[in-house]
Amino acid sequence: MKRLRILVVEDDGMVAFLLGQILEGMGHEVCGIESTAAGAIAAAKHCKPDLMIVDEHLGRDSGLSVMEAVLQDWPIPHVFVSGDTARIRTLKPLAVVLEKPYFEADLEQAIRRALPRTAAASHLAPIPAEEPARARPVGSRTA
Repeated sequence: MKRLRILVVEDDGMVAFLLGQILEGMGHEVCGIESTAAGAIAAAKHCKPDLMIVDEHLGRDSGLSVMEAVLQDWPIPHVFVSGDTARIRTLKPLAVVLEKPYFEADLEQAIRRALPRTAAASHLAPIPAEEPARARPVGSRTA
């Protein structure tokens, strides 16, 4: 997988921090971590990420509304994360969805599924080979 600039949208600070650490450990650059819909939309315009990882529940806002707003400006690969994926799967049946809690290998697989299968991402630098993914749960404070 190539090195990606990733914007994390997550309202739980601990989960956002851990996800950022895992993404960086996977060789990606976390270009921002946002906890609100307005912050996420502004950050997407500013940092122009290669991928967004978006929690569906953002307090009173929704990750779905964030992506609807962002996608009006340009297409961007994204992964939705949630402890309850039913709403996303109902409203966006083709979306890439990752259920919390998840493991690093699940995250990597979701990222691969979300990326376009064209040469559009060829400008991205390859990630250096590292040790295999370790099973680290993400998205649960008890994990």
